[in-house]
Amino acid sequence: MATSKGKQPERQALVPPLPNPATGSANPAASLSSLWAYLLPALNHIIKSPTNNISKAPAIDVEFYSGIHSACYNYITAQTENYNSRKNEDTTLTTGTDLYGQLDKFFADTARELLLGAPQDDSSLIDYIIPCFNRYSAGAQSVNRLLNYVNRHYVKRAVDEDKGWLSINDVLEHVARTVTVSDTREKLSNKLKEKRLDELKKWGYSDGDPAEALILAESCAEAASSLDRIIPIASLALRRFRVEFVEPLLAVPKVKRKGKNKPMKTPNGTTPKGRLARAVKELLESKEMVEDERRRIAGELALILRKIGVIGPLRKRLDKYSSSLSEG
Repeated sequence: MATSKGKQPERQALVPPLPNPATGSANPAASLSSLWAYLLPALNHIIKSPTNNISKAPAIDVEFYSGIHSACYNYITAQTENYNSRKNEDTTLTTGTDLYGQLDKFFADTARELLLGAPQDDSSLIDYIIPCFNRYSAGAQSVNRLLNYVNRHYVKRAVDEDKGWLSINDVLEHVARTVTVSDTREKLSNKLKEKRLDELKKWGYSDGDPAEALILAESCAEAASSLDRIIPIASLALRRFRVEFVEPLLAVPKVKRKGKNKPMKTPNGTTPKGRLARAVKELLESKEMVEDERRRIAGELALILRKIGVIGPLRKRLDKYSSSLSEG
């Protein structure tokens, strides 16, 4: 058999699927603590295990996958039955809220761990953020599929109860400004849809865009929501990446100033910026990088900021830079 000359690329090592842990006669759905003890190894493997392919999360064994689905189903079903039988009692009852809260804490802790691993040198920061986010996001999507039952039976119910990223209270002001006495129920419904469309436009969606654009825009809006809103697990993970990882990097350092009305200045006379803003400035003004590479990195970072729900001036600057180059 003929062989080609030159060095052959090394074959990437694959992370083996995580096997189903032995639980004996224990029932993982018996309590939140037992369910979480059953879930946590899978979550750690999917989100945190080292891998050569950062765009694909490590897998778990099919039996383990099925076991997690069954455990979540049994746990939430038991909670729902308990709630229905005791909802008239003066007691605190949960139907998935506790599990959802544990997942939120897990993503928060993971994002903080990733931030602790960030380089101290601003020039290396973006090179750390992009692959770090891609690995985290791939894991979040995998967990979202793994725990789809939680989305379908807890998140969906919470959204139906007006606890989602866009609530009735959010649109009341919009409707109140435009409503008239003669408006029919259909007109009111259309005005609610208009408000939702206005919100999605902030994330790049336009009426008539394909379904993929709508899904992305809604995911961005979910990630941008406040921490009290109930959103799908994938968006929950992205929201925590924004709050625990990116927002500290966007924070402007405190600088002492002599007068209350005087603008803050650093010792060299410039307005202070957060670490990520300094890193972006260095990226866009670098003379050592070819334009195509700078454009690629700026575009990737802008998309990351959009996906996690960041709107501010830094993302706008990256968007403007990328679009001006593409138009040119």
